Amino acid sequence: MNFKVDLFDLACLLATTCYISTLAVILKTSNAKPWVNEFESIELSCMIESISTTNPRIEWKKIKKGEPSYVFFEKEIAGDLEKRAKIREPATLVILNATRADTADYRCEVTAPNDQKSFDEILISLTVRVKPVVPRCSVPKSVPVGKPAELHCLEEEGYPKSQYQWFRNKEEIPEDPKSSPKFFNSTYTLSGETGTLKFSAVRKEDAGEYYCRAKNEAGFSECGAQMMEVYDINIAGIILGVVIVVTVLLCITVGIFCAYKRGYFTSQKQTGNNYKAPAKGDGVDYVRTEDEVWENKEMLFFLLRLPRA
Repeated sequence: MNFKVDLFDLACLLATTCYISTLAVILKTSNAKPWVNEFESIELSCMIESISTTNPRIEWKKIKKGEPSYVFFEKEIAGDLEKRAKIREPATLVILNATRADTADYRCEVTAPNDQKSFDEILISLTVRVKPVVPRCSVPKSVPVGKPAELHCLEEEGYPKSQYQWFRNKEEIPEDPKSSPKFFNSTYTLSGETGTLKFSAVRKEDAGEYYCRAKNEAGFSECGAQMMEVYDINIAGIILGVVIVVTVLLCITVGIFCAYKRGYFTSQKQTGNNYKAPAKGDGVDYVRTEDEVWENKEMLFFLLRLPRA
């Protein structure tokens, strides 16, 4: 008897569960975190697993930085997706030409007034991947042996954030120089996150054509190759140049000193006490300067003022 009661209870429970299920709107999705490359199409799956209402209300909202906005409302595409999306029955949202601005959370909402559980929603996070643009590369043209050098690579358009690789003479430079026989003796550090290649002491073998590649899941882009030359420092030439410059300066100083000793840079002002009229050459008229004329006038004025005997 108890066994029959248990079976009866189980049957009632199953019947109740089935009844409730048929009176509840239930949603599901095939992919809660889809991704797409920029300018391609993507489906945001919103499937109605259970519903009794024949004409439910379906809405889609875009949520970016915590702010919701309608993209499907009253059976029409709206907002950011206008003329770029459509609804695939019963509730799947298809974005035809995804852009980087479409990266956001999207919420599918279904309201079924005739169901006991009349509302359900599902959240989908969309990522639009953007291929990197050509990176900006900086390579020094020439570096002396033994000196440090830095090479920089940067691009800011790609999404997700780009990772960087450096190449020398079309061969990839490993992040760890010890992992490659060709770069084993090189003294550099390479950051794939920042795109910076640093040499602590450049060698002759480090000369060559360098270029950088920026890459992410959407693709990659490269800058043009740039030549970096490595040259030896001519110590003997530098010393010889310094000696020549010092010698020239010493000669100039000695020349100026000798000229000063010989009186080339001194001028003696002639006054009434030491005035001596220059000798007049035969057949040559002596032309007096203004100073000499003025001094003669002063002498004549002085003689006229003397008392007569």
